[in-house]
Amino acid sequence: MQMPRIALKEWAAAVKALEQGKQMLLMRKGGIAEETRDFQLQSRYFSLFPTYEHQKQHLIKEADRHILDATLEEWPKDESRWPITIVAEAVEDLLIHDANELQKLQDEHIWTESFAEERLRWKKTQPLHVLVLRAHRLREPIFLPMLEQYGGCKSWIELAGELPESVETEPVLDDAEFNKRLDRIRRAVGKI
Repeated sequence: MQMPRIALKEWAAAVKALEQGKQMLLMRKGGIAEETRDFQLQSRYFSLFPTYEHQKQHLIKEADRHILDATLEEWPKDESRWPITIVAEAVEDLLIHDANELQKLQDEHIWTESFAEERLRWKKTQPLHVLVLRAHRLREPIFLPMLEQYGGCKSWIELAGELPESVETEPVLDDAEFNKRLDRIRRAVGKI
């Protein structure tokens, strides 16, 4: 599989949940530092760049807090070895406009109901993007130095430096499980 240079920044706990097959979606409105001030899907195929700073235990469902704990233990203290473990394809970009639609996806992610609704309410005039991802785990993680250009509240970054042209990956979910869960998500928000 080709290694994408474009990367979506996301909480390390959400990346870990994707890697474990616990969830297959992410919710986006855009970072404070976005040029366009809203989220735009810049590429359907991208790497996931884990972030650690803004994760809070009370924003994650109690049953899933162990995922956050694991990411905090793994937090790279040596910023010359920042891990990339997942590449993903955005299969759907669902636009969610109200809390009722969002509530129907509550079992599909690790965030608390109140945090998910907070994401929906932020920038009220814009919909919440729910990205349904087909995640692929790298057989060997890639470690990158943490560069200043990766910082800030923005969704997308361009990975700098030497990257392999291709990487060996395996899908987190097999085709049957992925399609079953994709259908369930589509039905939940009336997209079938």
